[in-house]
Amino acid sequence: MRTLLTVLAIVAGIYLAIALAAWAAQGQLIYPALRGQSVPEESYEVVALPTADGLELRVFWREGEPGKPVVLYFHGNGGTLAGSTQATRALVAAGFSVLLPAYRGYEDNEGTPHEKGLYTDGRAALAWLADKGVAPENLVVIGNSIGTGPAMQMASEVDPLALILISPFTSLPEIAASKMPILPMPLLLRDRYDNSAKIGSLDMPILIQAGSADTLIPATHGRALARLAPDADLQIFDGLGHDLNFRPETDAARVRWLEAEVLQPTAPATPSE
Repeated sequence: MRTLLTVLAIVAGIYLAIALAAWAAQGQLIYPALRGQSVPEESYEVVALPTADGLELRVFWREGEPGKPVVLYFHGNGGTLAGSTQATRALVAAGFSVLLPAYRGYEDNEGTPHEKGLYTDGRAALAWLADKGVAPENLVVIGNSIGTGPAMQMASEVDPLALILISPFTSLPEIAASKMPILPMPLLLRDRYDNSAKIGSLDMPILIQAGSADTLIPATHGRALARLAPDADLQIFDGLGHDLNFRPETDAARVRWLEAEVLQPTAPATPSE
């Protein structure tokens, strides 16, 4: 009996050590922020974005065609500004203006990324656009992967023209629990990004894109979010994985959806006789 208790104590100690290590390292695991500055393409302007908590973020801005909506794009957890320009090429070619923020702690930005911080960064982007005269009804918010968290939150705060979610998850605890089922991830995680709790209250056109071969965030998460927002349009791309965001065909699909479902003018009423 004493030997069994000793073994159980050792196993419990190892389990506790693993759980504590996961808790301590969650910031690095969730936000593997890449350092170093992306070089903007010629058509982009580098903008200093002040946040409410005293940081100054380096972001890219590109002015589009007059009268076209403005895209606010939130990248994934391993993203860069250079990657954001690749993911929005079709939108730029279609004449949309784009604001591409890099989060705190990413590239050469000061600070440490976390859920509340990314929301603060998103609000700083909204404030900068508002100062330029961009109204919410002329704003398209897009988020990829972890960026669907701040994208969803900003959409819930300002009611934009449209919301696009690329490779989204229902909540961070749910996706973490599926990756580490032996650990009580919902109890360990400080950040939640509870997209499933927010999407049902949104009242704007929503597009959800997911890849059928995505093993990092399975398409089941996109389908679950679509069920919670019955008016959302769901696009599942057969055979594509978590690089869905950078594929030309998905970028072009986003443009087609915006032009057909969001920007298409309402047909004039037929005069009554």
